[in-house]
Amino acid sequence: MQSAPSSPAHPIPPQELLPPMTAHEAAVEANRCLYCYDAPCLQACPTHIDIPTFIRKIGTGNLRGSARTILESNFLGGTCARVCPVQELCEGACVLGADHTPIQIGRLQRHAVDHVQERGIQLFTPAPATGHRVAVVGSGPAGISASAELARAGHEVTLYEKRELGGGLSTYGIIVLREPVEVALREVQAARDLGVNVVTGHELSDRAGLDELLAANDAVVLALGLGAVPAIGIPGEEHILGGLEVIEASKMDRPTGVGARAVIIGAGNTAIDAATIAGRSGADTLMVYRRTEHEMTAYRHEYEFALHEGIRFSFLTQPVEVLHGNGQVTGLRCVRMRLGAPDASGRARPEPVPGSEFVIPCDTVISAIGQEKPALAAAMGLDLDSGYIRVDDGLHTSLPRVYAAGDCVRVRGNASTVMAVQDGKIAAASIERALGRTPRVTLIPTPPAEVRDHPLYLAAHGPVPNGVASTAGAAHAPATEAHHG
Repeated sequence: MQSAPSSPAHPIPPQELLPPMTAHEAAVEANRCLYCYDAPCLQACPTHIDIPTFIRKIGTGNLRGSARTILESNFLGGTCARVCPVQELCEGACVLGADHTPIQIGRLQRHAVDHVQERGIQLFTPAPATGHRVAVVGSGPAGISASAELARAGHEVTLYEKRELGGGLSTYGIIVLREPVEVALREVQAARDLGVNVVTGHELSDRAGLDELLAANDAVVLALGLGAVPAIGIPGEEHILGGLEVIEASKMDRPTGVGARAVIIGAGNTAIDAATIAGRSGADTLMVYRRTEHEMTAYRHEYEFALHEGIRFSFLTQPVEVLHGNGQVTGLRCVRMRLGAPDASGRARPEPVPGSEFVIPCDTVISAIGQEKPALAAAMGLDLDSGYIRVDDGLHTSLPRVYAAGDCVRVRGNASTVMAVQDGKIAAASIERALGRTPRVTLIPTPPAEVRDHPLYLAAHGPVPNGVASTAGAAHAPATEAHHG
């Protein structure tokens, strides 16, 4: 174990990066919206929230109706309003973005959802009991989404979580700067309010446990997430802190172990989160990555945020040894890299430059190079695809009555909260069909009259064509569109 390094001075207390909008700010921003008929923002949202409609309702002061529109498509609307890469999705698709400033969709969504959830307002009533039972394993975004959809349909749902608190990475793995713990826990409580039985401290560990769940339920949804940060395989690795462990410690108000000079290995979004914690605790913070900024897996806006935070980067740098003495890290030995031919991921393969070793003095090394594949999947006899659980478009696994959703199936596309939420909806719809019922998950909502008849909408698009204004049916987003988007 690494001994505690000296504490840096002047840490910045954790708080959300963006403040909540005032009622006036939200109204002004909502009234900038053009209420597009074929809204690109709606198409860009993996959960197909009817964005023009919820914004229009904010503009008319109907926050409860706005929140309902959001939560009908995305039960974790409060989380997604904060952590979604809106610059890449809805706001990135906003038609005002080309010549003006795009609508602040994420902040408006947060404004509406927080209004109802902070007040404990119940917007949904479960359908009459069907007599069917479903077990959901894992209470992260995919698990909560599936549980909520199934409970709304009238099924008896038990949601199992191995940790003390529900919420998965929303609770433990997203920095407070983006999502406070209480936001994630409000969504767990919202699932309970629908009748979901949330059982914490219960871990599914083997095939026998899965068989027990199948014997007691009509279907099982596995929303297992991923594992710990994988080993790097260098001397002195036992002194490295895991990026997710550092984030969890900061969220649970425990010491993070970050000292005065921190080096973060990796260049993804989690690595930037860990570096942000280190930097805001007062540490001189450097991120090292074996490729260049062009191959980073972090979103561009996250990279720019890190630069603004004062975080430094050392590209084409490969760690080879953690130096230490008396249980304390003293430095990170690295070697310079150069880019060669593309590897299996399509990115240029980094190759070491002979004789280029150097040492970065530091007292803390944090690794955030991804997460291990779901090891439990193989133990349960599930077919795998590159280490992830193999599923079809309906998220059926190779075992009858067993479905999987979220990061544990994300063999293609980006792992993200909003994609996991959509997975939960797809799994719930598949279970409904397997039970001989018609799922009621809207694919793409149709703009209601209050949007269609608005002067700005009419001026931009004219009247809605005949037949388009009918309510969308029970279609659900196929995996090719939403699951792998």
